[in-house]
Amino acid sequence: MRSEHAQRRAGFIASWKIRRIIVKLGSGTLTDASLGLRETTIRALAEQVAKIWKDRGIEVVVVTSGAIAAGRKKLGMVERPRTIALKQAAASVGQTTLMRAYERAFERRGLMVGQLLLTHEDFGNRERYLNAKNTLETLLSRGIVPIINENDTVATEEIRLGDNDHLAALVTQLMGADLLLLLTDSDGLYTRDPHRYSDARQIPLLAKVDDELIRAAGGKRGGSVGTGGMGSKLIAARVVTDWGTPVVIASGLSRRSILDVLDGKETGTLILPRVTERAPSRKMWIAHALQPHGTILVDDGAKKVLLEGGKSLLPAGILGATGTFRKGDPVSIGDRKGRVFARGIASWSREQVEQGLGRKSAEVRSILGADIPAEVVHRDNLTILKAGT
Repeated sequence: MRSEHAQRRAGFIASWKIRRIIVKLGSGTLTDASLGLRETTIRALAEQVAKIWKDRGIEVVVVTSGAIAAGRKKLGMVERPRTIALKQAAASVGQTTLMRAYERAFERRGLMVGQLLLTHEDFGNRERYLNAKNTLETLLSRGIVPIINENDTVATEEIRLGDNDHLAALVTQLMGADLLLLLTDSDGLYTRDPHRYSDARQIPLLAKVDDELIRAAGGKRGGSVGTGGMGSKLIAARVVTDWGTPVVIASGLSRRSILDVLDGKETGTLILPRVTERAPSRKMWIAHALQPHGTILVDDGAKKVLLEGGKSLLPAGILGATGTFRKGDPVSIGDRKGRVFARGIASWSREQVEQGLGRKSAEVRSILGADIPAEVVHRDNLTILKAGT
């Protein structure tokens, strides 16, 4: 007899209209420290994707790690490269190996693949963001499976996305996907580390990802071949579920994980969406794809109006600002204690904010000129963050 959790999972998957999924595979799943690239894992992925695409009409976008790890093997590196130059060299060599394996595996099942290499700049710039979306939509419309990776060959610390769990979360929002599937070398989330504690139990269903759970999972600590870890997966899952899309963390070493999840079987950990309707793409882009250039601090009254009234940010409620930002730059908005609760795109520069803070509109125009916008951050360019974001 099925458990209550299993029944809830099966019912949710059956009711959730899944037409597009993002599948992310980590380095720990795709590569082995001694053997290099696990092509059997890629072949199993291709077989499952072909079945659900052709038989169920579900489109799939793959976010992959593994280029650096594959390059290490070819270059004879014993340890993970630590300098940017070595990482970029390993990624350059490994990327060709990785894509060749994907191409072979998918072509055997009658599918073509297309490669996209992205950095944070591709998400932070609205035009490049939309160009990436259009490219992906075109590939999918032609039955081509997009394979996405971070562009490690050119990424610097300033423009890195951090890890491919975060990249997968951004791609899920970019494409309006119905499900994010994080495939890892673990078969889901456990109550404790199953490698250390015999009484650890798998968690089949999770309603919420909170700070305590992320801390217990170890933050973003990774292994010898990856940069993520369960903590980074939970951080990505919180972002995605807070904005209305479910996430499953499951084993990438199984030959049936994707099929079993879509069939409603008790595979991995299903994390339910926190809201029933997904937020507009632009709001999610402001909240998570942009890197703030500074922070605007506001008083309690302004915070309340922004949180409850859906209003724009006016200069009268501003206490101060930090960082360096110009008109059109992304900024965080924090309360008097510095706690960030919103993000937006500034209509004023940092210097203008400093000159006009705490003033009424008439005073502002006499100081900064009649052409200055009334709103420091317009409500159409402002997103309230979910708790814990």
